[in-house]
Amino acid sequence: MGYIILLLIFGVLFLIAELVLLPGLSVGALLAMVCYGSAIYLAFGQSATVGIVIVVVAVLSAIAASVFSLRAKTWQRFALKQEIRSKSMPQPADELEVGARGLTLSRLSPMGKVSIAGKIYEAKSLDAYIDPKQEVEVVGFENFSIIVKKIN
Repeated sequence: MGYIILLLIFGVLFLIAELVLLPGLSVGALLAMVCYGSAIYLAFGQSATVGIVIVVVAVLSAIAASVFSLRAKTWQRFALKQEIRSKSMPQPADELEVGARGLTLSRLSPMGKVSIAGKIYEAKSLDAYIDPKQEVEVVGFENFSIIVKKIN
């Protein structure tokens, strides 16, 4: 009888692990079914009455484990409660304005590096190519780069 109770306990634990920790893998569900099935098989080996009682206990424990695992409060214990407010890098549009001027550090063909107000930015040329050490003006922004044109 001790093996049957132990198998039922492991069945509940594997079912909870499947629902909370391993959703989608079905490893926990498969192990829970093996434990429940083995407990029922061993119980019916003792007598039909014990087998029926174990079937009822297995079904009720599976329902209780499912309800416990799927309640919102259970998931809130595992949820991240902090907010991430930082950015990976600042947007050039937050630091620069259209019309700002600077110098190219590398050849823009059409992408390259420019220095504006002492900071280095990834830039895209509005024209075809711009050689290094040429004065450029910001005309727009695209994602994390700026769009520049050569000042004649």
